[in-house]
Amino acid sequence: MNQPNGQTLLLRTRGMAAEIAARLRVMIDEGELPPGARIDEKELSLAFDVSKTPLREALKILVSEGRATHRQYIGYRVASIDLDDLASTFEMLHGLEAMAGELARQRITDAQVAAIHAKHRRMIECHAAGKRLEYFRLNQQVHEMIVESAGNPVLSGVYVSLMAKVHRARGAANTDTLRWAESLSEHEAILAALDDPEHARLPRILREHSENTAREVLMLLGRMRENASAPEARA
Repeated sequence: MNQPNGQTLLLRTRGMAAEIAARLRVMIDEGELPPGARIDEKELSLAFDVSKTPLREALKILVSEGRATHRQYIGYRVASIDLDDLASTFEMLHGLEAMAGELARQRITDAQVAAIHAKHRRMIECHAAGKRLEYFRLNQQVHEMIVESAGNPVLSGVYVSLMAKVHRARGAANTDTLRWAESLSEHEAILAALDDPEHARLPRILREHSENTAREVLMLLGRMRENASAPEARA
């Protein structure tokens, strides 16, 4: 049965809005659109080659998810991140990383170590090519593979849940060049610990890497918040 023209247009708009929302979600979660950034509707309309109607529907979806905010006469912005909640979440993750490392010491297989090495090599290639988003995705996957090698489904479930809370914050901080290089160096140390037959240093190195990441993320986000609030204060 043919849909009335108005209904067809509505469904098409909703479909486009969902697709645009998915693309914006990735841009926000992986730091391409950082916390507090103004969302330029005209620029995005041109970039996505769409009219403002489906774009605004997509932005409403992101507002409902808490990823964006909207103020009349000001427009849309990427939502800020609660730094206190983020710090508490990171504290939990430090312990989980160390626990995963301790269990992985006892349970990780040679095949799992080889798979992690293969993922790490792809990470290095992305770093050399300057592909930040691809590097960030592979970085996440390496950590998830190590946690999975711990062989504890409850630990894996809690870890994935908490990582989802800090994903956007880590993506925003991943744009920092210095931390990007430091992170790669720390991952090299993680791989070296995996290559050690005893894996003795793995729990400590994983925890230190998590703590270093948290320290840098919180510092950079705090700086971003200060920079974003300065123009508003002057206004």
